[in-house]
Amino acid sequence: MTTSHQSRVELIDFHSNILEKRMVMTVYLPKDYENFNSLPTLYFLHGRSGDEHIMFETNINTTADKLIEKGEIEPLIIVCPRLENSRGINSSPVCKEIKAPADSRTIHLGMYEDYFIKEIIPFVDKTFNTVKDKTGRYIGGASAGGYEALHYSFRHPRFFSKVGGHMPAIELKLEEEDMAYYNDLNTWKKYDPIHIARINEIPVDMKVYLDAGDKDEGQFYEGCSLLHQLLTEKGISVQNHIFPGNHSVEYIQSNIERYLLFYGN
Repeated sequence: MTTSHQSRVELIDFHSNILEKRMVMTVYLPKDYENFNSLPTLYFLHGRSGDEHIMFETNINTTADKLIEKGEIEPLIIVCPRLENSRGINSSPVCKEIKAPADSRTIHLGMYEDYFIKEIIPFVDKTFNTVKDKTGRYIGGASAGGYEALHYSFRHPRFFSKVGGHMPAIELKLEEEDMAYYNDLNTWKKYDPIHIARINEIPVDMKVYLDAGDKDEGQFYEGCSLLHQLLTEKGISVQNHIFPGNHSVEYIQSNIERYLLFYGN
């Protein structure tokens, strides 16, 4: 890595042994990165039709620059890995692509949970000056990425201290069009943040941020409300917000500063 006094975003190519293919991530390194022994890391996950370029689509890197410069958040590393249209779950022992019956989108099946937990996090911790425990590791995401962030943190709470679900694609029931991912109701429940929160022990020191637009076409504010109620009953520090907007990248852009203030303080 070259020494730089300016922040930068690196595009990292690496081979996933679990998925058996080339994968990509974008990594934001703050100004004077080389002067820090360790920095907290935010993993920020894209939606079903997105990729690692959510870094630029949401302006999360330039917003982080501004907030760090003003002293409103601490310097941090931001990682946006490619998760494809996978829901971030372990859906198939063999990586494969199929067409969604409803809208002909490509669905990616494979061991994506293992890929994230067992490959991405260790790779980032080995490659960058990170805080290598949950006190300095946060996860959030938009839409399907918000759903993924929630089930990763609830299923693997030893890894994360803060989680954000931003217009998270939390369904209140298993839809027929989603059967391609889950095969059966039990697999769906295993990854459903509401079901996990209901039956699993969530650490009381985990901080959770939920939000959705008042005009969200998926009405994901309903799932946020239910999840907020469950977590509150368990004594978890959880925020739930409804902001103006639709289910769109513009909604995320308009609130990205709020999200970073949550993660970065």
